[in-house]
Amino acid sequence: MRNHTMVTEFILLGIPETEGLEIVLFLLFLSLYSCTLLGNVLILTAVISSSQLHTPMYFFLGNLSMFDLSFSSTTAPKMLLYLSGQSHSISFQGCVSQLFFYHFLGCTEGFLYTVMAYDRFVAICYPLRYMVIMNHKVCSILATGTWLGGCVHAIILISLTFQLSYCGSNEVGYYFCDIPAILPLACGDTSLAQRVGFTNVGLLSLICFFLILVSYTCIGISISQIRSAEGRQRAFSTCSAHITAILCAYGPVIIIYLQPNPSALLGAVIQMLNNLVTPMLNPLIYSLRNKDVKSALRNVFAKRGLALENK
Repeated sequence: MRNHTMVTEFILLGIPETEGLEIVLFLLFLSLYSCTLLGNVLILTAVISSSQLHTPMYFFLGNLSMFDLSFSSTTAPKMLLYLSGQSHSISFQGCVSQLFFYHFLGCTEGFLYTVMAYDRFVAICYPLRYMVIMNHKVCSILATGTWLGGCVHAIILISLTFQLSYCGSNEVGYYFCDIPAILPLACGDTSLAQRVGFTNVGLLSLICFFLILVSYTCIGISISQIRSAEGRQRAFSTCSAHITAILCAYGPVIIIYLQPNPSALLGAVIQMLNNLVTPMLNPLIYSLRNKDVKSALRNVFAKRGLALENK
């Protein structure tokens, strides 16, 4: 029998087919990550500070901003470090943590978008009972359920992935620790982890997407029954931002996980969109056409300006 050394750290090889572009990519991703942090902090500040935004829709928008801050921070800091010339190595425990939080937050995103679609369904289809149905207790239960559901999903995937022994090569052919990049390095049989990972991630994404489609089908039917053009436009405008965000988020996830043999470069580009671009776009999507958010942000800056003048 051949002797094996147990892996204690992994080497992240980076984004496929991008050798020599490290400086350009570092500047690009640093800009995207900075905009993501700034935009989501502003949205979160507006939701917390403005009493006008203490409604179910903005409660879930605040949760989405917390998600975007966390999700982009799962992979971006380490990627920026090695693009700037730092070490490509990541400890075994660091790799486990990165994979856990990536799938924990990724699953939470799917549940959160589904809950937000349900919120819009209740608001448009049952407007007179909206605040009764979506009361504080229900919103808290739904929000807690999304985060707990994501945690359970990630624990299952982590348990299956890291119960295997890693005693061969430690070079991860990707820019962060993800299941398709880690499993080929395992010494044991990976078929169970591959099947469960593929089914779990793909099936959950499709179920959430289906529930969102059902919600928006009902919303579309309700909007079509509104007699006034102004009423239809107002109802549609409350949903357009959420629909745009869903398209940005679900497209990349479904494409990368439901391809039998995805291209390495295509997979990296799609996950970049999901990890950095979508979290950066969400604050723009939800604030550019939203008078309440823009008004709340103006009030926040006005109060800060007055506070500085008084000092």
